[in-house]
Order: sequence, then C-alpha cells, then structure tokens
Amino acid sequence: MLQLFLLFMSFSLAVEALHAFIQDESEHKHYLIVSAVTNLLVNLIGVWFFRNYARINLVYRKAEDMNYHSVCLHVLADSIRSAGLILASWLLTLGVKNAEVLCLGLVSATVFFLVMPLFRTTGGILLQMAPPRIPSSALSKCWRQVSSREDVSEVSQARFWELVPGHVIGSISLQVKEGVDDRPILQYVHDLYHELGIQDLTVQIDYT
Repeated sequence: MLQLFLLFMSFSLAVEALHAFIQDESEHKHYLIVSAVTNLLVNLIGVWFFRNYARINLVYRKAEDMNYHSVCLHVLADSIRSAGLILASWLLTLGVKNAEVLCLGLVSATVFFLVMPLFRTTGGILLQMAPPRIPSSALSKCWRQVSSREDVSEVSQARFWELVPGHVIGSISLQVKEGVDDRPILQYVHDLYHELGIQDLTVQIDYT
C-alpha cells in the first residue's frame, strides 16, 4: 500500500541524512537539481488535481476517499522531497554547513507526519478495531437498551468494525426466552444500531 511506501520513504530519507552527516557529503550535481525542479513542477500539477484530498486528517466517507488521499499524499511527499533537494542546494551555495543533512531530516519528518494519520486509519481497518466515528458511550448505551428488554436474557459478543472506510459492520449475540417471537427483537436491534451508522449487523439469537 502507498502509506507503507511513504513510511519507508520517510525512514530511507532519515538514513540518507545520517549517511550524509557521517560522510560529510555536501556536493549536489547540477543535473540532479534540474531533475528535482522538473519533478516538483509536475508533482504540483498532480497536487492541484487532488487538492480536495490534500488535508492531513481527512474523514473517509467511502473507500475511494482513502485511495485518492493515498495518491495525493504520495504526490505531495514526492514534491516535498524535490523541494528539500532544491532548498539544500540553495543553502549550500550560501555556505550553510550540513545543509543536506538538515533538509533531508526535515523532509523525512514532514513525510512521516503526513502519512501517520492515514497509516493509523488503515491499520485500524485491517485490525478490525472499533470504528472511531462511533463513540464507545453510544455503543454502551445501545447495549443497555437491548439488555433492558424483558424478552432478552443476555447480550454478549458485540463487535463492531469498519469493513471499508465509511462502512461499519458488526455482530451481536442475544439470549431470549423460549417461545418469544424474535422478529420484534431483531427489528428493534437493527433499527437501534442503524441509527448509529452501522449498516450491516448480524444478530445471533439463542433461546434459554
């Protein structure tokens, strides 16, 4: 995924900065500067096309939002890397010592800062963590409301997670009294959690 590539890019830039500091390498080739300027101009065009997804903390309402945000951050990170190379070259002409180390470190930290919100969101989806958009207090309230019904003996194994950005699913297990019509219970539970934004809910009913 692009966010993993960007994290790798951030760490590789940090290693490159450390290597430049140890080796005291401060000479830039002119063709690298020309390439950096060209790359920066092209990437700025890409950033303009994806400008609606240029925010660091973006609310993902659908899966496409995360994909476009990943592409935008990739183009933005590459632009920052090119800008850092240009800045380092300019500082070297002014006689600033360790300009390359300073700029590479700054670029590495900036790219890391840009990609971390996306990385955390992606990790939460892959690990099937509780959806951050739904407060835990709201889920607890629903739990209490379902448990308080006279025809429900026990509520257990309630799990909720985002399958894709903007699409929350869940499962819950209920124990109801023998002989009770479960259709009103199912309708009540589905309506209750649907109001929280849980689109798909699996309800398992056991009779006691």
